[in-house]
Amino acid sequence: MVFMVVKKSRAIWLSDVHLGTRDAKSEYLLDFLRRNESEYLYLVGDILDFWKIRSKWFWPAINNEIVDLVLHKAKTGTKVIYIPGNHDDVLRKYSNCRINGVRILAEAIHETADGRKFLILHGDEFDLVSTYSKWLAKLGSDAYQFLLSLNRFVNFFRRKMGKEYWSLSAYLKHKVKEAVNFIGNFEKSITAEAKRRKVDGLICGHIHHAAFAQMSGVFYRNIGDWVESCTALVENAAGNLQIVRWAEQTTVLYDERSLILKQAPSYANYYRNGRLASTS
Repeated sequence: MVFMVVKKSRAIWLSDVHLGTRDAKSEYLLDFLRRNESEYLYLVGDILDFWKIRSKWFWPAINNEIVDLVLHKAKTGTKVIYIPGNHDDVLRKYSNCRINGVRILAEAIHETADGRKFLILHGDEFDLVSTYSKWLAKLGSDAYQFLLSLNRFVNFFRRKMGKEYWSLSAYLKHKVKEAVNFIGNFEKSITAEAKRRKVDGLICGHIHHAAFAQMSGVFYRNIGDWVESCTALVENAAGNLQIVRWAEQTTVLYDERSLILKQAPSYANYYRNGRLASTS
């Protein structure tokens, strides 16, 4: 009999899973949820991708296992809080409701074990395209999904040639000047809101870019995503926050205990021979 080692944390944050699309890393998410328990589990938007329901909704059986496991956690003591994003915004009309033990909120305040207060929201509220031009946001989402599908096509042949995974979408997103400027402006806007709300920091997702930063005295923590990076934000019993990338081995990308934060690794090594691999 094989015994599974389960890590217990005080809180876990997940964002931008996009269940319902072919690019959701469902296998790794299910493995993460099985191997990690927490007092709080925050689902910070775009967990379900309702934008794909009418066109290319993709729902393998493993997604049912993920949903069942989350509901099981909610029924057995885990405080599960679902904060809808722009891709699952239909759930926002159920804010302040509890469904099968899962509490749905527009936003939340989390107090860490060391006494810091973090505002938690998805982040699309600070994306002008998502807020004021939904059709343009959907067009951008379709373009992003197209790039992800190209990733699968390109890397099929790269694997045949014995080469490592290379993410076209990640390369474009983080190298193109406009994308870099967008991320920078997004981070400034969202931390300004945290300062206005007089909290110590802000936790969000939306831009698919895991990050730790401190701006104007505000802690900024971006959870990342589960279509490319498979990252989660985790709080331990002492209140220390880490961003981990769930792979064959857990890789810590950022750790508050380190004075010098590690740079996020290149996406170039995210897959080896078709399997998600650690860059540690």
